[in-house]
Amino acid sequence: MMRFCFLALALMLAYPAFGGVRVVVPSHDIGRGTVITDSDMIYAVATGDVMGVATSLADVVGLETRRTLRAGETLRVQDLRHPVLVAKGSTVTMVFEAPGVVLTASGRAMSEGGLGETVTIQNPASFRQISGIVTGPGQVRAQSGGAQLGSNRIASRNP
Repeated sequence: MMRFCFLALALMLAYPAFGGVRVVVPSHDIGRGTVITDSDMIYAVATGDVMGVATSLADVVGLETRRTLRAGETLRVQDLRHPVLVAKGSTVTMVFEAPGVVLTASGRAMSEGGLGETVTIQNPASFRQISGIVTGPGQVRAQSGGAQLGSNRIASRNP
């Protein structure tokens, strides 16, 4: 009987090595739009398909939930995002950088985004839209593609 108990205990401890993966799951129900903290998550063992499932607390802490998360359910990385720093319709500061020059302008956000995400910004003077990367609350770094196009046009006019 004692051997059986030791064997059962050994199998339970070794279970993750036989096809289970350690993942993070919510310790309680978490509402949509909540920023995740350490106390919101616990580790569990998952079996089956674990593609795209969060496996580390470092991967999820500080991120915002896109949907309501249920306690104990596996957490997919696509269920999370960086907290929104640029809201749709808000006024943002666009920063254009080139060697030796930094320009800033105001624009209107046509989409929302978190840190490092790409958003669309409309120039209120020309109504042209550009893409930019969110760098902080209400701040966007304009992508350099537009500046290169402008310099190509100037070069083509001057033979």
